[in-house]
Amino acid sequence: MSDTPFGFGLPPEEPEDGDKGKKGGQGGPANPFGFGPGGLPGGLPGGADNPFAAMFGSMNPNDLGAAFQQLGQMLSYEGGPVNWDMAKDIARQTVAQGTADGVKDASVGLAEKSAVEEAVRLADLWLDGVTSLPSGANAAVAWSRAEWVEATLPVWKELVDPVAERVGAAMGGVLPEEMQAMAGPLLGMMRSMGGAMFGQQIGQAVGTLAGEVVGSTDIGLPLGPAGRAALLPLNIESFGKDLGVPSDEVRLYLALREAAHARLFAHVPWLRSHLFGAVEGYARGIKVDTSKLEDVVGQLDPSNPEQLQEALQGGMFQPQDTPEQKAALARLETALALVEGWVDAVVHEAAKPRLTSADSMRETMRRRRASGGPAEQTFATLIGLELRPRRLRDASRLWASLTDARGVDGRDGLWEHPDMLPTASDLDDPDGFVHREQLDFSEIDKMLGEAAEKRDQGEGDEKK
Repeated sequence: MSDTPFGFGLPPEEPEDGDKGKKGGQGGPANPFGFGPGGLPGGLPGGADNPFAAMFGSMNPNDLGAAFQQLGQMLSYEGGPVNWDMAKDIARQTVAQGTADGVKDASVGLAEKSAVEEAVRLADLWLDGVTSLPSGANAAVAWSRAEWVEATLPVWKELVDPVAERVGAAMGGVLPEEMQAMAGPLLGMMRSMGGAMFGQQIGQAVGTLAGEVVGSTDIGLPLGPAGRAALLPLNIESFGKDLGVPSDEVRLYLALREAAHARLFAHVPWLRSHLFGAVEGYARGIKVDTSKLEDVVGQLDPSNPEQLQEALQGGMFQPQDTPEQKAALARLETALALVEGWVDAVVHEAAKPRLTSADSMRETMRRRRASGGPAEQTFATLIGLELRPRRLRDASRLWASLTDARGVDGRDGLWEHPDMLPTASDLDDPDGFVHREQLDFSEIDKMLGEAAEKRDQGEGDEKK
């Protein structure tokens, strides 16, 4: 799987505090849609230069029927910018193959389900004493990797579609208006193939990620259904294998993090749309290099699918580093840092007196998040965004200082309105923010509500 799909990514950044981490988005692949060796939909063998020829030249004859079926699905797709049926199939196939260490997916047993339920129950009990936000988990669930794929695909669709739509629109909009009607079959084929290619790469990425995540909030976004705290016992076992920490403590610490995220997203109603809106804002800022696309499309022969594939491999989609993208990315990074910093602070406060491994587990998770762990790298592969809270430590220190200065209620009350939260500059001067006089947005909201009621009442009287 390439590091920068669709031919775009972000400039490399250094991990905070000198942490060494791999970065997505460094350089661009020659093939923007990930059709490389073995890269045909469904994992069929194929060459990087000509997958269609490879279908017939290097394929086991027994797979010929499957190849025609996959090709038919690719060319007949008429949905949105991503073929999500194909993405789901490939994700499930990737999960079934197992991880690189040879661990295969398995159904979750009753004992594992009970252990997860007990860990989340205890985690919620401990969190009651360190935050004013009530429990956000109506249920605790233990997922297999395949169940994680099924449960999170709707959110991946919401996150990825805006970017895929932007790139797809560029494919269909490069021809002059008077020529688009004449080139209808070609444009339709390009859209179908584009949707399939997006679906192929996203399916591979999500399937790979399913072998690495430990819950539903690893990337700081709520990927699972609302009201559910979800853990993956198989992946938790792999995660804790070399930590030297008892398995029940690893499970409990990760349950604390999952339950803390659940509280925040359940009781801060604007937070989810704020984060997802920043992703969509990034997508709107993408500027595709249409001049190169026009040159290529103008020379295409609709009867020659090999030529189309070669064109798609030529790196046609190179977005510019626009102010819109920078602004959206800054909003997203700050919001993620505040979310992860709050979770880090309250989880440590709950775990420190009770778990001997609290300090080491905290540092492990901080490094995983700050250095761009598997989840962040995979998301960068999907839509070219790094979901790394680069200022996690700064945000965690600020939330801890707020707890000391204002207490738990004063700290958590800042989540009532987005304008009450610290900004990126406040992370540079936490003491100044902690001791600054805060606006009471509850009174403003109350006045606005009363004004709206009077307006509605006046409109009703006029109708009478």
